Amino acid sequence: MSRVGQAPIPLPDAVAVSVVGQTITVNGPKGELQRSLPEGVVVEEAEGELRVTRESEAREVRALHGLVRSLVANMVQGVTAGYEKRLEIHGVGYRAAKQGNDLEFSVGFSHTVKKPAPDGIEFELPTPTRITVRGIDKELVGQTAAEIRAIKKPEPYKAKGIRYEGEHIRRKGGKAAKAGG
Repeated sequence: MSRVGQAPIPLPDAVAVSVVGQTITVNGPKGELQRSLPEGVVVEEAEGELRVTRESEAREVRALHGLVRSLVANMVQGVTAGYEKRLEIHGVGYRAAKQGNDLEFSVGFSHTVKKPAPDGIEFELPTPTRITVRGIDKELVGQTAAEIRAIKKPEPYKAKGIRYEGEHIRRKGGKAAKAGG
């Protein structure tokens, strides 16, 4: 039996869950999330918590049991607390600017790069070199942060580019290190 799938999901008082067919809808103070469930996995609400069970012991259903439980738990946390990812921009002259709901990056190209905000995502720039991506959908927050990082990935020689906060970049020596060896 799946250890992750067995664990109950506690429901805060401000969260309402409805399951219609294979679609689950979670409402909370920050918004509403909806997801379709795979066949063979059932979500039931009882005594202030959610339980994810499976209808059969088929291999495909067993493989999805823990995944569905994690996805539903992420939905509950998203509508109550939300998610955020922080990114840093490193490099001389590299910066970001907010234009309405979109971001505009100057990261060493001959042109600026625009990143529009998807629905449900909010950008915050405390400084021109720090970006915070916020939203209630964990998957969308992570995907948006990854797309921003992909605009200019950190390179290994000078570590210039866009990286996650606290991300360590392995540095390479360059030509001088090769000649001295």
